[in-house]
Amino acid sequence: MTKETVLSNARIILEDEIVSGSVLMRDGKIADISEGKSTVGEDVDGDYLLPGLVELHTDHLESHYSPRPGVRWNKTAAIQAHDAQIVTSGITTVFDCLRMGSDEDGGFERGEMRDMADAIQAAQREDRLRADHLIHLRCEVSSGNVLEHFEDFKQDPFVRLVSLMDHAPGQRQFQTMEQYIFYYQKKRGLSDEVFARFVAKRQEDSARYARPHRDAISKVCKERNITMASHDDATLDHVEEAIAYGVRLAEFPTSVDAAKASHGAGMSVLMGAPNIVRGKSHSGNIAARDLAEMGVLDVLSSDYVPLSLLHAPFIVADEVESISLPKAIAMVTATPARTVSLDDRGRIALGLRADLVRVRRDHGVPVTRSVWREGRRVA
Repeated sequence: MTKETVLSNARIILEDEIVSGSVLMRDGKIADISEGKSTVGEDVDGDYLLPGLVELHTDHLESHYSPRPGVRWNKTAAIQAHDAQIVTSGITTVFDCLRMGSDEDGGFERGEMRDMADAIQAAQREDRLRADHLIHLRCEVSSGNVLEHFEDFKQDPFVRLVSLMDHAPGQRQFQTMEQYIFYYQKKRGLSDEVFARFVAKRQEDSARYARPHRDAISKVCKERNITMASHDDATLDHVEEAIAYGVRLAEFPTSVDAAKASHGAGMSVLMGAPNIVRGKSHSGNIAARDLAEMGVLDVLSSDYVPLSLLHAPFIVADEVESISLPKAIAMVTATPARTVSLDDRGRIALGLRADLVRVRRDHGVPVTRSVWREGRRVA
């Protein structure tokens, strides 16, 4: 039986303009967009109607599964709690980050993330979840066991994004030891002796494993047409390496030069929405707002605060003269969807999935009023 829903008297955010009118959802798709006032359907009272947000990189699930060091929560319960917060932040498609590779700094045992992925997929089959969940594998290429962990996912069709990371001192995010000392020694209270051993081991592992692991993982991604992301690129050499691997997404570049070069090479440059909301990076790197003003910011990610993905585009539109609200919203909808080849969503357009978010925002923090995924109200 055909199922229709009309949302009327909305400010509809299309990819390049805002129109006042109505949207007709039919059988999970957008069937019509019409301008002007209407007395038909659900009156959204002038609220914004956005495409459902597309989140490519969130570590948020980990905080529910491992809420304290050494604590592991029930996986299904953790996933449901994560999903609830995701959807009420306007996110209808989420790439859950699962960590591949463990070392002396911690991580998860082999099989643990495979079990988590199985639990996510089971929860979706059982209609426990409201957002559409896909998998992003965060591969720590300097870890000796990353390929063992990755092996568990080589045939998983839910894996649509893989990032190649190296958090060793002197690499990427940690170009200077000052940053590394703050992040690992001071925050964790390590003695100078313990810290020196820790640094030496990480640097040795990076020199030994990073290149062959990048090669092996990227080979599988190319064979399976999985989108690849670089992570924390800092130099032009890093960008050239990403280009050679066929990377399409540049996550969190740590220098202006790397961001500009990545954008110029056709990669989507991703920065954290919390960086926009706070006005600066939590790790002391470049401000996302500066990249927006330079025209080289393409995608935003909520990273560790789900609601920031809805909040940040409004801040960008308010504060960056060259970026309209539709262009800012595209950073969390159309552009991330295109980057990972999800061409059926991310825009309010005829024939696409009816993933929609009703938002009220007169000033300050926007409020999610309702969320629909494939025409079904989920929040």
